[in-house]
Amino acid sequence: MVVIGAGRVGLALSRAANDSEEPCLLLERESDWSMLTKAVGEPVLVATRNDDLDAVLGRVPQNRRGDLVFLQNGALSSWLSEQRLQDNTRGLLFFAAPDRETGPICGPQPSPFAGPHALAVVRWMSRIGVDAQVVDWPRFRAWELEKIIWNCAFGVLCDVHDTTVGRVCTDHREQLAALVDEFRRVGRASMNVDMPLDWLVERLVAYSLTIPGYRAAIKEYRWRDGWFQREAARLGLTLPLHTELVSSQGKLA
Repeated sequence: MVVIGAGRVGLALSRAANDSEEPCLLLERESDWSMLTKAVGEPVLVATRNDDLDAVLGRVPQNRRGDLVFLQNGALSSWLSEQRLQDNTRGLLFFAAPDRETGPICGPQPSPFAGPHALAVVRWMSRIGVDAQVVDWPRFRAWELEKIIWNCAFGVLCDVHDTTVGRVCTDHREQLAALVDEFRRVGRASMNVDMPLDWLVERLVAYSLTIPGYRAAIKEYRWRDGWFQREAARLGLTLPLHTELVSSQGKLA
């Protein structure tokens, strides 16, 4: 397996593969990327930051772009469509990579993958000890939206209240639910994914209470909070609470 990106996620996957004696080639900025001209039809995992995706795509041969498997959080659909990669395989990683020295720490549910290379990637993940599963696109999009909402809602509230995700759940539950509802409405209109508010809040809280000391933050604004703001404007919807909170942090753009 080829993995592009030597950040925490890429290194965690590479380390897990090495520990399992499973072949894995990690490509960094300084690597020789010419090897990508070989093995056409084999998946290539992209584990870089979202803001590095344009640079990565510029270095990948045209005949290998269909083999790229995108592992990023956030809303990628618009960017993928612009690059004519909307049919590429995607994955959501439900594991933690707390630092550059630690392998993957799997969460309570398998990491979902959808697309043409999903089965091959899931089999490889299983061989290196990462729990993963193949899902259809509707289920993937529902989990994608849920994860974006978690990142944005807890990122904003952790920053605003200078606290952890656990304290957000216990001390700011009402505000959390209101914020989640704003995001849920935009997601429903944009992605055709509908989830009951109470059910969604319970899932987000249950997950957060497994990592109560984690401190989320507003980041990758273009791909997360900014996407909700742009989609809301496009759809004629409003995000009054989100706008107020991110503006108070000087993040609205």
